[in-house]
Amino acid sequence: MADWSKDIDTGGYGQSSRKFAGLLIDPLVFFPTAIISMAVIAYSIAYPQSSADLFSNIRKSATDNFDWFFMSAGNVLLLFCVAVAVSPLGKIRLGGKGATPDYSRMSWFSMLFGAGMGIGLVFYGVSEPVSHFTASMVGGASAPLSGAVQNAGLSRDLAMSAAIFDWALHPWAMFAVTGLALAVFAYDFGMPLSMRSAFYPIFGKAVWGRLGDVIEILAVFATIFGLATSLGLGAQQAMAGITFLYHVPSTPWSILGLIAIMAGVTFLSVHGGIDRGIRILSELNMVVALVLLLFVLVTGPVRDLLSDLVRNTFIYLQNLPALSNPVARADIGFYRDWSVYYWAWWLSWAPFVGMFMARISLGRTVREFVAGAMIAPSVLGIIWLTIFGDASIAHIVAGDQAGLAHATLDQQLFVLLGALPWAQVTSFVTICLILIFFVTGWDSGTLVIDTMTSGGRTDTPLRQKAFWLFAVGGIGVMLLLTGGLNSLQAGSIATGLPLGLVLLLMCFGTFKGLMVLHRRHID
Repeated sequence: MADWSKDIDTGGYGQSSRKFAGLLIDPLVFFPTAIISMAVIAYSIAYPQSSADLFSNIRKSATDNFDWFFMSAGNVLLLFCVAVAVSPLGKIRLGGKGATPDYSRMSWFSMLFGAGMGIGLVFYGVSEPVSHFTASMVGGASAPLSGAVQNAGLSRDLAMSAAIFDWALHPWAMFAVTGLALAVFAYDFGMPLSMRSAFYPIFGKAVWGRLGDVIEILAVFATIFGLATSLGLGAQQAMAGITFLYHVPSTPWSILGLIAIMAGVTFLSVHGGIDRGIRILSELNMVVALVLLLFVLVTGPVRDLLSDLVRNTFIYLQNLPALSNPVARADIGFYRDWSVYYWAWWLSWAPFVGMFMARISLGRTVREFVAGAMIAPSVLGIIWLTIFGDASIAHIVAGDQAGLAHATLDQQLFVLLGALPWAQVTSFVTICLILIFFVTGWDSGTLVIDTMTSGGRTDTPLRQKAFWLFAVGGIGVMLLLTGGLNSLQAGSIATGLPLGLVLLLMCFGTFKGLMVLHRRHID
């Protein structure tokens, strides 16, 4: 295998020659994405029903025709992460033997989790297990793995294993592949922190031209729509909590006002940068999330929940092959409406989360990176889903006095808290948790989009970051108000489909890069 690394030439990509009107940008990436982003906002405002129908059709077409591809891609990416971590390549240190981490493990993990899926897990931590449980109890088309379920005990196991499947190993593997690739080529080969860098071992200098521009533009759009979906979920749930707690009507204008306030807070966080913004908020969020988790555990059936944690992990691993099967599924309703949608969403998030992972992971070994980026958050996800999901299912089995089964998705978490002691306090804390996740996700996403549209630069002016902050927020607001979650989800699915191919190719490029580093190490 030829050592392609001996003649690396970036052609000046990402350097100061890319200045344009005082901005540090790559014009061939910045302007197409900026113009199309503004066009999406304008189209949604001018033709709300037409845009909603368009995005709905996109979602249905993608999930119906490419469900096998989404699931297969997720499986390959997971196997790649495991293979690299357990192989001798896992000993390679990002940045070289003398590199040291910039952040403690606690700070590092808090930022990984907050940028990854914190806000989504809070939204779906109750609603997904409850949705699967109530569907499988009646043996509907959404029942995971099979048709009619004969008893509530079995349906509970299926509900929890299906929910954990959507939030555990597979999605984090997608993020880890992207983050590992970007870190390897930026820290060990001196290339720009850019998606195109990972394809240099495959396409050579062509990645600094039009081919690389296409990859970057696709990654930017995927990040915009994936992030907009997350922000839409957060805004909707936070508003539902405010309505539940303070009886403030949830209207388009109230949601818009909430997002406007959070935009101001996010701007301050962006101004503070990673160390004075995201890191502090992420650590705060991790503490608040753990306190809320412990509260639900202690005020619920503690012994049963701890026992369920072991049981859920075992059942998830037992059902993992069946849930990962991309063909001949009997549970098409569950498969397409939940897992395939999630896989497309995670793929659309991969450039954003992966690049942020890379920016904060200098000095970690490949094995440590995979463990921190894939295993640790999966364990936390299992714990979160078990505590909140099983506590909710326990209320339903007991007669559902809380009304969980009949509440809307965005209200179910607050309905659960309303059935526990100190509901006013915990609901308020939960709203704060959602809003902080909202800020950290929006902030880190803004920084990543700015980096991708500036040739891998991280020293761009504040006004440039502010543009992307408000562009992402504008798309999220317009899609949420004109088409609801369906439009947001369709946007992420549409961009996740081609990005799946990009990530599969990225595995090959990353492997070639790691092999060069391994040969240097043993020589």
